Amino acid sequence: MAATDSPYAHPLLQVSDLAKRYGEGEAQTTVFAQVSCEIAAGEFVAIVGNSGVGKSTFLNCLAGLDSWQQGRVLHSGTDLSTLDEARRAIWRRAHLGFVFQAFHVLPHLDVAQNIALPLMLLGRMDGQGQQRVQQVLQAVGLAGLGQRLPQQLSGGQLQRVAIARALVHSPPLLLADEPTGNLDPSTAQQIMDLLLQQTRDNGTALVLVTHSAEAARRADRVLRLTADGMQAELSVSQQTSLGL
Repeated sequence: MAATDSPYAHPLLQVSDLAKRYGEGEAQTTVFAQVSCEIAAGEFVAIVGNSGVGKSTFLNCLAGLDSWQQGRVLHSGTDLSTLDEARRAIWRRAHLGFVFQAFHVLPHLDVAQNIALPLMLLGRMDGQGQQRVQQVLQAVGLAGLGQRLPQQLSGGQLQRVAIARALVHSPPLLLADEPTGNLDPSTAQQIMDLLLQQTRDNGTALVLVTHSAEAARRADRVLRLTADGMQAELSVSQQTSLGL
């Protein structure tokens, strides 16, 4: 078993020899190549790496939001490269939650409506769906704030909205791109507590891109993305030597 493979028997996500390039011919630039890893249900994997190495691009590839030139991304055996854009969108709605660094909430919708968007797209906004929205509001510490507009919330509260929206439809895979990058240390810790609790409670696989030493230390595994592939799992001593 490669060091970047999941220690669990049945990986939810499998990435094999993934390569991302821009341009053509002599002008072609390789972002990363030969990237392989496995991630299991209920596992929290932190992805670290130098600025500009393509960590956010890697997450976008895992989500089927970006294309790649080589390799495969398999989710529960489904090869995302075999799906056209319409089928990828359908797949994302049912199987994926994405927490963006910039929140990406809709300013004209209130908190509850923003959180409910995945359920609305799946046609699940019945009584049970409305109950689920209230349940998630409570879980992320936003009970009673469902009718507020995004501009009435703090940065930490907006990140909670983004997390609630990513989790409301109980996706098996959660991707998070620097979810604590814009937050003060106290709020960042609360957000990490929330992410971990929700993923553990629901058996969700969490892949988190981070520059935060504290966030990386809480992961089950820490993998380093480089231009030449995904490095072997970092030990505690390696994390310390790298300043993580």
